[in-house]
Amino acid sequence: MDILVSTSWLAHEMQAARPADDLVILDASAHLPGAQRDAAAEFTAGHISGARFLDLPSLKDETSPVPSALPRHDQFDARMRSLGVGTCGRIVLYDNSALRSAARAYFIFRMFGLDNVAILDGGLQKWLSENRPIHSGPANVAPSGFTAPQEDQTRVRSKAQVLANLDSCAEQIVDARDGARFCGTTRDTVHDLPGGHIPGALNLHYADLLADDGTFLPQAEIERAFLQAQVDLSAPVTATCGSGMTASVLLFAMELIGKHDTALYDGSWSEWGRDPDTPKQTGPSR
Repeated sequence: MDILVSTSWLAHEMQAARPADDLVILDASAHLPGAQRDAAAEFTAGHISGARFLDLPSLKDETSPVPSALPRHDQFDARMRSLGVGTCGRIVLYDNSALRSAARAYFIFRMFGLDNVAILDGGLQKWLSENRPIHSGPANVAPSGFTAPQEDQTRVRSKAQVLANLDSCAEQIVDARDGARFCGTTRDTVHDLPGGHIPGALNLHYADLLADDGTFLPQAEIERAFLQAQVDLSAPVTATCGSGMTASVLLFAMELIGKHDTALYDGSWSEWGRDPDTPKQTGPSR
């Protein structure tokens, strides 16, 4: 299974006669507070047949000082068990979010050692535009005995590591937020912080990697977008954003073009911008 699958592929696989746990579909929708949308209510109102609701916004480590931190191993295991997810089948993640939040879920699943995971290109929006069937109501599944194969934090960066990188410049920092918040010409109202960015960071708005229908651009166009943002694709990249959500879109897009020496600064601007001791920069990319 490719890491990015089409709606037609998923529709075909859903019709194939295979064991029930061979293909698990998870709704990974998450929205900004300002969107005034309830992902759980929307799932109940209509979702892809057989899908289960991941509840991505609650899949975070609330004991961590990092805002919206990646979940702990025990949290992830408990959520997968409650959703009846096994460790051997295929998992397709989708969303119905402007944030393309399935990319955040994808990063989490890969961090915990699940390799047979994909994102549905275009998400529920594209599924509905093609008049494909949906179902309403809650998902009722039997719990599983899931245990994650691993917890690999090697692609996660802390604030201390990003601070150290300011001197070493070992990794490029690429910010997925829009240009106005990055440059500091507008306030980051999402996190109630002034705009600005980590010194030396480059800027590539995650939405610039998506077509009008929410699908990812072709690989050549993705590569062109990174190059136009002055990203050296031969060197390591750490992605950042507001709180680790849309940075995951950059990471997924880089994986689509075969780039794997990447990492996520999970705290992102919600942590960096709130700390009075971290250096900040305004204006365009270096």
